Amino acid sequence: MFGMGVTLTINDFKRVLLKPKDVGVGVVTQYAVMPFLGFALAELFGLDPLLAAGVVLVGSCPGGTSSNVMTYLARGDVAFSVTMTSVSTLVSPVMLPFMMYVYAGQWIDVPVMDLFKSTVQIILLPVALGLMFRALIKDKIKYVLPILPSVSALAIILIVAVIVAANSSSIATVGLLVAAVAILHNILGFTIGYSVARFFGMDVLRARAVSIEIGMQNSGLAVALANTYFGALAALPGAIFSVWMNISGSALAWWWRRNTNTKYE
Repeated sequence: MFGMGVTLTINDFKRVLLKPKDVGVGVVTQYAVMPFLGFALAELFGLDPLLAAGVVLVGSCPGGTSSNVMTYLARGDVAFSVTMTSVSTLVSPVMLPFMMYVYAGQWIDVPVMDLFKSTVQIILLPVALGLMFRALIKDKIKYVLPILPSVSALAIILIVAVIVAANSSSIATVGLLVAAVAILHNILGFTIGYSVARFFGMDVLRARAVSIEIGMQNSGLAVALANTYFGALAALPGAIFSVWMNISGSALAWWWRRNTNTKYE
């Protein structure tokens, strides 16, 4: 999150004013579709309450910075992707606890205020510090930016590895089931995101950005919050989703990059 803050500029937020409708459609779709899909899939597959809560938590998270990278690789609208990530991240301290209360509250007790505080601490404070850091070092930022993606990727890999290791016995029994839910959650997010964007008149490049933004969640945040408030088992869906979304996101970006003729998409 600190790395994300360092990469942001004031122009990323100004673009909200230039295209408020498109940004609004993307962010509303993010929080309307993914939490509900998580809930529906958990019900459909009859998941354990903690696993179900973990799936909903993944869906309730904002888009992650990896979506910006995948949008770039897919030759989508990168600036719009960054703007969507920024806005969905800023509203996440309110939306994430609310969505958890609505959808996961029937299975477990949801500590709404604790989730709100932790989301602020994990997301908003580091992002704000990143923005301040960029303002302080100014032109020297060009030396820092190239290493940030690698640092962030290593951090996510470490988090996922710890959660997978802590759930090795659970993976043996429910791993395939959770993986199936994660795959469907992700693919449906890609599909619905693209369809909604096109329905609202966005061009193909912007629709690609919305698709990837909806389908790829900030799974690191999901894992951290699940592990803190619901236990390691609830963090398993986030860990598996993190692995899968980077595989599917890369494949989707590769396909779109090869098919550069957007006229008939």
